This record gives sequence, C-alpha cells and structure tokens, in this order.
Amino acid sequence: MKKIKILIATCLLSTTCMFAQDKSLDSTATTTASASAAQANNPLANMTAVSFQDYYMPKLAEAPDAAFMNTMWVRFAKPVAKGKMLLRASMPFSSLGMPNVNGVVNTTSGTGDFNAFLSYNFVSNATTTMGIGPSITAPTASDDLLGTGKWQGGFAFVGFVAKSPVFQFGGLITWQASFAGDSDRADTSLGAIQPFYFWQLGKGTYLRGAPIWVLDFEKDAYSIPIALGIGKVIKLGPTVFNLYIEPQYSMYVKGTQPVFQVLTGINLQFMK
Repeated sequence: MKKIKILIATCLLSTTCMFAQDKSLDSTATTTASASAAQANNPLANMTAVSFQDYYMPKLAEAPDAAFMNTMWVRFAKPVAKGKMLLRASMPFSSLGMPNVNGVVNTTSGTGDFNAFLSYNFVSNATTTMGIGPSITAPTASDDLLGTGKWQGGFAFVGFVAKSPVFQFGGLITWQASFAGDSDRADTSLGAIQPFYFWQLGKGTYLRGAPIWVLDFEKDAYSIPIALGIGKVIKLGPTVFNLYIEPQYSMYVKGTQPVFQVLTGINLQFMK
C-alpha cells in the first residue's frame, strides 16, 4: 500500500510540473504576441520596416463633386548608429481626377515629391520612444499637379508610448518650407500633426486611429480629420505583418483638402 501511495504521489507531482510548464510556455507566447502587437505601430521601433499606405479620397472640399485623389505611400525605415537613430524614406504615387468643363474626369497619375527624415532617438526604452531630426523633400513629382516643384527642408518630432500592453499612443509633428526649386512655383510652408492611438483587443486585433492634421500656412488651407479603424498583427517567423483599414472624416476643412478618406495599409517589420 505504501508503494502505491508513493507511486500516486509521484504521478500527481509529475502532472503538476508538466501543467505548470505548459502554462508558463503559454504565458511566454502570449507575452511575446502582446509585445509584437504593441510595437507593430511604433514608427521608431528598432527594426527595419517597409510599409505601404494608401489614402483614397473620394470627396475633396472646394472642388467639383467628381474630383478625387488617391495616394499610395511606400516607406522604408532603417535603424542606424546601433539603433540610436532612424532613417525613414517615403515616396508617394498619386492619381488626381478632375472633371473638365464637359464633366469628363481627366486623371493625372505619377510620382509625387520624395521625403526623408533622420530621427535621433533621445528617449529609447521598452515603453517609451521619442526622436527628433531634420527632414528634406525633393521635387521628384512627375507632373506639376502632383508636387510642389520645390526643395523643402524642416524637422520631424515623433513619440510613442507603450507603457500599457492594451493602449498605446503617440504623435508625429512635422514642418517644412521651401528653400530652392522652380522660381515659377509658389513657396511652401507646410505643417502636419498626426496623433495616433491603438487599443489592443487581443490575439493581434486592435482598434486604431492615425489621422493627419494638415496645416498649409502658405495657401491658408487646413484639414482636421478624426479616425477610427481596425487592424490585425500577425507574426510569421522573424517578420511582423500589420494590416489595417481606417476611415477618416474631416471635422474642419479649408481649401482643397479631403473631406472624407479611407486609409488602408500593410506594415512589415523585420525582427533581428
């Protein structure tokens, strides 16, 4: 009888240890997935990233009803100087539709103006990242309607806070003005404020908002949108895929700016 009791006790102890080990592995996997989801939207994450963002604008203020615009941004981000700095380069591909006097919509498509900024991350830890640095825009547009025709310089400040595994937030502030280029084109002075916020729902699904408040000081044109969308983060091997869709509506608009637009995108982060 004593041997039987010892055998039963040994079996119970082994089962308990195995259960605890499985639970620990599940907890580790959940923690890793949560961390990946929380950092998937960090614009200053210390990893190489490629993103494709499409803005479809079917309604423009102070423009004919049939006018529309669509812009696809292709972005590449690369940490440098052992992660202390981040280089981000962006190229837009745009289509602008504008009806003529007969109501026929003529579409102009091509590249826009190339932009890049280099951020020095003066705060960089597991929960908070902040960076600031110079920004430059080159007049690479294939058509006058799709660009400014000016070289522009300025700065960019960005911050991301992920102290909570459920809610993350931050913002991007940029300003740039023309300093060279086509003398026949108007000077530029452009500011933008982009608040962003993400609410994790679990299993990689999250609610999001990342509207861009456009401030065109030279043309006295402004757009202040609000946004609420949904996204999904999927980790496959060393790559984190982040897919999302986000409708945006402008609360205040002045000048030829989007009244309503839909942002869709996919971000890829390549973990070390």
